[in-house]
Amino acid sequence: MKLSAELEAFAARLGHRFRRPELLLRALTHSSLSSPTRPDNQRLEFLGDRVLGLVMAEALLGADGKATEGQLAPRFNALVRRETCADVAREIGLGDVLKLGRSEMMSGGRRKEALLADAMEAVIAAVYRDAGFEAARDLVLRLWGARIGAVETDARDAKTALQEWAQARGLKPPQYVEIAREGPDHAPRFTIAARLENGAEAQATAGAKRQAEQAAATMLLDRLQG
Repeated sequence: MKLSAELEAFAARLGHRFRRPELLLRALTHSSLSSPTRPDNQRLEFLGDRVLGLVMAEALLGADGKATEGQLAPRFNALVRRETCADVAREIGLGDVLKLGRSEMMSGGRRKEALLADAMEAVIAAVYRDAGFEAARDLVLRLWGARIGAVETDARDAKTALQEWAQARGLKPPQYVEIAREGPDHAPRFTIAARLENGAEAQATAGAKRQAEQAAATMLLDRLQG
């Protein structure tokens, strides 16, 4: 099987030359376009989730030899969660090469966080099946890059922490309001405001709403705590 020029360019962005190109095609095929002769990426996504988890667990252990399990767990969760996978997918233009059915395409499937995250995990599995664990590990470490070293020492959910802060002071849960959306459909940028009923507010911008919400919650917590 020979890949199209578009998929060859995508494979080049991955930095992996497929010996079995049908694996890449399958990793990029959503269930909305599957058929008996065109399998979708769900099984690969299942496998890729486990490969990603092992790579990140190893990387975090190697990066901090003194961290406790309680410290490692939130860092791990921050690196493998759906939002992070989707963010990596956007950086390599994965949405542009997704194989979608017409209805999914018309509803903006190329921009959907869940579809991007699932396909990113499927691509990891495709590389693993094509060339083994070391190749998959190299891919993940290359694509996640600085995220691994920069993951917060305490990567707990900032939105949860902000809600706990508000409840402890008798305030209503924070509200998250979309202030602006900019950029092309395949790479949008969202500006979100985190607001408390006492008037405190912080804004942040990111490539996904949840990321912007988390960033805004983090900024507001930092201000409130001093």
